[in-house]
Amino acid sequence: MIAPRSLGERLLILARDRIYADFIRHCRPGRDDTILDVGVSDYISDGANMLERKYPHRPRITAAGLGQADEFRAAFPDVDYIRIERGRPLPFADKAFDIATSNAVLEHVGSRDGQFRFVAELVRVARKVFVSVPNRYFPVEHHTAIPLLHFNDRAFAFACGFLGKAEWTEQRNLILMSIDRLQSLFPPGAVAGRSGLPLGKFSSNLFVFFDDRRAH
Repeated sequence: MIAPRSLGERLLILARDRIYADFIRHCRPGRDDTILDVGVSDYISDGANMLERKYPHRPRITAAGLGQADEFRAAFPDVDYIRIERGRPLPFADKAFDIATSNAVLEHVGSRDGQFRFVAELVRVARKVFVSVPNRYFPVEHHTAIPLLHFNDRAFAFACGFLGKAEWTEQRNLILMSIDRLQSLFPPGAVAGRSGLPLGKFSSNLFVFFDDRRAH
């Protein structure tokens, strides 16, 4: 967990501000558009839940998460919160939303098949989908703070074992994401890019934007 007001939190906020800007640029939400945000955090900080913190029309957002989200509900009382179940279909009708989005969730769903199902559900319930994840090739791995060794699976596994962080080598906890892997989870026509802290191919985050209307 990143300490409040630390350098790490300031960098996280900067990265998420850039992700938010890419979300706005690609999705172009109107004030009446409905937005589904899947995987919100009940940990309330300046770096968490970027959409709820920055979007000016919060009553148009439906947030979905795994927990009771008492702190989230208290922090954002004008956002409708729906509790969902891990690995289960989203409890919404087809194309119920104009936009569906998720930040820093897809890498934690546990398997490649699980990732396909997660993406398919977002595509099912919304016309536009915007998903962002940490970039495997950012110089410092986001979850363990291990530098460079995560570029190679064996080196990363050794470092995690040595540092007592072996749980991050288990697929059920973390799937390291490259831009090719991310784009491969989406239907043809999806647009992939880099976001967050801008370092070219080593930028901190990746995103994919999919518009169902353009894909047909």
